[in-house]
Amino acid sequence: MSPFTGWRAALRIARRDAMRAKGRSALVVAMIALPVLGVTAADVTYRSVSSSETERLTAEMGSADALFSDPGLGPLQQMPDGNQYDMVGETPPQGEVPPVDMRTAFPKGARAITIRSVPASVTTAYGLANTDIVEFPTSDPMARGKVDLIEGEFPRGSGEMAATKPFLESSGLHVGSRTTVKSADRTYTITGVVELPDDLKAHKLYADPGAVIAPWQAAAARDKKVLPPNTGSPEWLVKGPGRAGVDWDDVLAANKAGALVLSRQVVLDPPPDSEVPLAQKVNSYDTSGSGEASAALVTVVAMALLEIVLLAGPAFAVGARRSRRQLGLVGTCGGDRRHVRAVVLSGGLVLGAIGAVTGVAAGLLLTVATRPLIEDWAGQRFGSLVVKPAELLVIAALGLVTGLLAALAPAIVAARQSVLESLTGRRGVRRSSRVLPTVGSCALALGVAVAVYGGTSGNSTWVAGGSVVAELGLLACIPVIVGLLGRLGRRLPLSPRMALRDAARNRGRTAPAVAAVMAAVAGSVAIATYMSSTLAESDYDYMPMLTEGTMVLSAMDAKSAEQLPLARTSVERNMAVTGAPADFSRVWAGSDCNVYYEEENGCGSIELVKPTGAGHTCPLKAKGAKKLAARLSAEEHRKMMRTPECMDEYLSSGSFSSEANNMVVGGPDLLRTYAKLDDPAAAAALKAGTPVLLNRAYAKNGEITLKVVHRYSAKDEKNRKLHPGPARTATERLKVYVADAEYAATPGLRMVMPQRTAERLGLHTEAAGSVYAVPHLPKDAEEQRVSAAIDQAGGGLWLQTESRQGDRENTVLLILTLFAGVVTLGAAAITTGLAKADAEADLTTLSAVGAPPRVRRTLSGFQCVVVALTGVLLGTAAGLVPAVALRLVDLRHAMEAMREEPMESAFTPIVLPWATIGLLAVVVPLLAGVLAAGLTRSRLTLARRAG
Repeated sequence: MSPFTGWRAALRIARRDAMRAKGRSALVVAMIALPVLGVTAADVTYRSVSSSETERLTAEMGSADALFSDPGLGPLQQMPDGNQYDMVGETPPQGEVPPVDMRTAFPKGARAITIRSVPASVTTAYGLANTDIVEFPTSDPMARGKVDLIEGEFPRGSGEMAATKPFLESSGLHVGSRTTVKSADRTYTITGVVELPDDLKAHKLYADPGAVIAPWQAAAARDKKVLPPNTGSPEWLVKGPGRAGVDWDDVLAANKAGALVLSRQVVLDPPPDSEVPLAQKVNSYDTSGSGEASAALVTVVAMALLEIVLLAGPAFAVGARRSRRQLGLVGTCGGDRRHVRAVVLSGGLVLGAIGAVTGVAAGLLLTVATRPLIEDWAGQRFGSLVVKPAELLVIAALGLVTGLLAALAPAIVAARQSVLESLTGRRGVRRSSRVLPTVGSCALALGVAVAVYGGTSGNSTWVAGGSVVAELGLLACIPVIVGLLGRLGRRLPLSPRMALRDAARNRGRTAPAVAAVMAAVAGSVAIATYMSSTLAESDYDYMPMLTEGTMVLSAMDAKSAEQLPLARTSVERNMAVTGAPADFSRVWAGSDCNVYYEEENGCGSIELVKPTGAGHTCPLKAKGAKKLAARLSAEEHRKMMRTPECMDEYLSSGSFSSEANNMVVGGPDLLRTYAKLDDPAAAAALKAGTPVLLNRAYAKNGEITLKVVHRYSAKDEKNRKLHPGPARTATERLKVYVADAEYAATPGLRMVMPQRTAERLGLHTEAAGSVYAVPHLPKDAEEQRVSAAIDQAGGGLWLQTESRQGDRENTVLLILTLFAGVVTLGAAAITTGLAKADAEADLTTLSAVGAPPRVRRTLSGFQCVVVALTGVLLGTAAGLVPAVALRLVDLRHAMEAMREEPMESAFTPIVLPWATIGLLAVVVPLLAGVLAAGLTRSRLTLARRAG
């Protein structure tokens, strides 16, 4: 008899059983198909976004044969791909390498077009914006693939431009709009919208060669106030003669002329190393990261398989239990245990195959449907939709194998049942094994100890190993934990009491679902905790240029300061500012160093002398700082770094930086708006002519020492006449109002001096700008309006705002939370569905004895809550182990760096992501319970009990 005869019968039985139990089969297929769908979509997306060599070359050089550039080194040698190159001979003195004459570098008979880029200010629908203008014949066939037209027409002639879509969106312009390049004083019509396939987020304008740079250069030649364009070195796209292209001999000849060449033919068919002079000097590529990437990939795949097995396994167990009479009949007909196992495994094979095929097909359709969104998110176009049949076959095979693995444990359990138990429907009574939870508890303790040891010793490998062991130990303890849940419901109402006891009684169904939730939540909480902690560390180490919620309008010189009233009006009219501006003036002694910097010893200076000794000198900068740092804990070091005497050593100079030690002339409004010092005593001191010192480390007995050097440049005729005589140095002792220690952290501002005090000391002052309080960072339209107003006023002014990094990876935290939430909902829903299918007899009995209809709904809801909440809480505990241990590793490294350089920050906080934990621990279980209760029918149609 053929060995496959029994399997054919088993497959038929499994197929018919799957068709009969459509709901349970759909759950299993969905659990297998969803991960397969995700992996398929990720594979196709990765292959499509990762451009091939041909697509990369097209994005760089269009349809040309080569891209020539001048690195300014003279004769050089290069690798075939152009990524590495070196000059031939000794390094020439700076400025002695003449530009390359590309006519001698191009192959004979070749055709070339140039690419030249220049930064410029252009008018927009709102005002004025800074962008890059590229002179490039976009209508030339060689440009296809490098710059593509998506709307309108390519520019033709000197009065037209094309723009990228991001530029048009930020500027408020469109096809047909006109824009003026300020320096060139020329107006252009936007005729089309173009895109760079490899950079969809670029803000650029495109014009034909000679349309912008030449008029700009002519304007600079006519008007000395107009700065010439800063174009840098141009590039050339080259089409070789005939169909020969640009070969390696052409590249070598161009290298001798000083040109760097990226040739399509050479990159796709590189010469042997023996023909590449630079190959002997270049080290082989580093592939050390490939092993780590492979390990990460294996880990991700293994975790995905574990999730499916944990979630789909109970469904097969319930299916085997519901079909136990059928399996018993197999035994009465002469079948043995291996035939029973074959029937259950065949169910895994059938459903796994359906899930795998469905997942692959759905993944392909999903990728095609979301391709535009993926391209916008990635910032580049797919060269083509790349589908690797071999990889998709492997992915489908993994889905199939996963179905078999999920059915393996239920198959073994079903085969162990006696025929009598199967036919009568009795489950029997089995005691829970005490070995597994004992081993799990030991593994949990050992894993936590190893992870903590790895963290304190700085070994991340031990951390990873210990975390895995701890999580596996916790997995082994889940059946016991689930069993203990039944004891918690003694005093609860009927529905929650039944839900807890049902979960405890059916551990084989509940424990895997709880484990799946725990595994998903543990990973998400671990990453979220580590990211929240590193973001808190980044916030601590960040040195702001301005205080939070402020914006500074500054003048570059005395002439531009005359335009401050007009600029202030524009800012207040076009931006969301709160309150009146706080004006300030800069202060200096002698001749202004910012103006006469080219004359040695021709400038005056002001120095705020810092006293020495305790309370003034930072201990981390004094003698013996390394020995002191070696004795400090991280918290002690953090507190010392935040003292006024140490803070001034590393805090940014900010917007008010000058030779005057961050001193400005201002009034109480500057203290309130910028320093956030709303103190009547400080305001009264300024009005009385007493300076306000924000960093108390510079004061001794309520006084500061100001060293003033009055020196005048020979070019500063005006001030030399007002202050004749030789240079002199004065040491002034001034009584000051000393602010509290917290105000030493004010960026760029150390002391505010009254105007009359500056005049009394013989110092010069000049209006320098205004500080505004703003509720949010300026938008593009607001900045463009103000820039236009400043330009109309004569220029020389600029706005400075605090530029923090966006949402700082909050998107990643959101995705992790959503992923864990979806898995939690799915696991809870599947378990609840299986519980309903597995407990129909109990529900029928409840209805028969008169239980209200709502009991069914509330029971389903509480069953869902039990699984979700238990899994989330265990997952949170499991996820904190690797996160905390890895932060301990970071702390050790930070302490080592601090002891080498005492001013290095050793602050390594551990911050729990309470928003993520709260969402998972409260919102998701409640949502799961509400959905389960809402989707459950209240009334049950009574049926005759079988058997």
